[in-house]
Amino acid sequence: RAADLPVGRPLLQLRARHLAGALARPDPEPSGGWLARLGARHGLAGKKPPAEKGDAEQPTAEHWAGAVLPGLLRSYAPAEIFSCGETAVLLPAGAPGKGESTGERLTLLLCANASGSEKVPLRAVGDSPRPRCLRGVNLEQMPWSYRAGSLAGLTAQLFAEWLREFNEGMRRQGKSVLLLLAKHEAHPYLQLSNVRMVFVPPATALAQPLDRGIASDLKGHYRRRLLRWLPAERGAGQPSLLDVLHMLAQAWGDVHPGLIASCFRAAGFTADAGAEAVSLTSAPGLLSREQLERDGDPAGADGDEGMAEGEDAGELAAVPPCPSEREVWRSLATLRRYLECQATSPDLFQAFYELEDAVHMVSAG
Repeated sequence: RAADLPVGRPLLQLRARHLAGALARPDPEPSGGWLARLGARHGLAGKKPPAEKGDAEQPTAEHWAGAVLPGLLRSYAPAEIFSCGETAVLLPAGAPGKGESTGERLTLLLCANASGSEKVPLRAVGDSPRPRCLRGVNLEQMPWSYRAGSLAGLTAQLFAEWLREFNEGMRRQGKSVLLLLAKHEAHPYLQLSNVRMVFVPPATALAQPLDRGIASDLKGHYRRRLLRWLPAERGAGQPSLLDVLHMLAQAWGDVHPGLIASCFRAAGFTADAGAEAVSLTSAPGLLSREQLERDGDPAGADGDEGMAEGEDAGELAAVPPCPSEREVWRSLATLRRYLECQATSPDLFQAFYELEDAVHMVSAG
């Protein structure tokens, strides 16, 4: 009530189950009949939520696309036009840190601007309120954020929290931006200082930029990184929830700005919409093996010619042997854990991700 958020039947039933568990009372499952009797006893009635600002003059899809949207786009630069939405990914079976249910998923809240120059750090919503693998992690400095939601779904309360954080980030940057999003019960309208929320009419919801290829490109990068997980070399089993969150942050970073800009144009969310068809081919973001070795000698040309003149066996013994791939991955895991506990900025992880990708490229070559 304090946040002015709607309360529906599922939320009341979930709260009743939580209260029954906290009081150790074996109350029956709060069914629809139970909810109706509760309402009759306390004078509760289901009401349609009050109309949000702008609902009364919500235009038709044709008028919105032909007149309202072009006017909005002329008022903002592409870097100031954002779109957000949700998509879901499955956690690997048996991953530590997930619940006991099969097919557990994460809901991802994605947000980017029309120029592709800014991708808001992704927010993941899972089912576990306190995953064991996140203990000791400095969550405020991670390149991702995690929240727990009912059935791993985004709720109005969680989205309102994200909106306020997004608005604060824009305020610190001195920006006033436009946020285009689909009308949904989990998307409450908030009056914000630096973010103007505009709901896209339902008839045009499928034209969202995220549905034009951004979300699918992220999932493709995520699947590639899952398949790249090497248990033998890393000395580990299935990736944990923490590992998955890092993979998703890397996958979000792999989505090329040009692809994002093309998806916005294909959805008609830029002033020059239609000028270029969407392309799902991401530009290469990693150095090739040849580039990595450009400043070094080719493999096998290091001149293994035995002991040099004047070099004794003691000096050779002091040279540490080349580490195995398993030792390298364990060292990277130790470094990542140190950053998780001690990092002072999420930007440090971008450098770590690039180092990890380079090591993988060398080991896979």
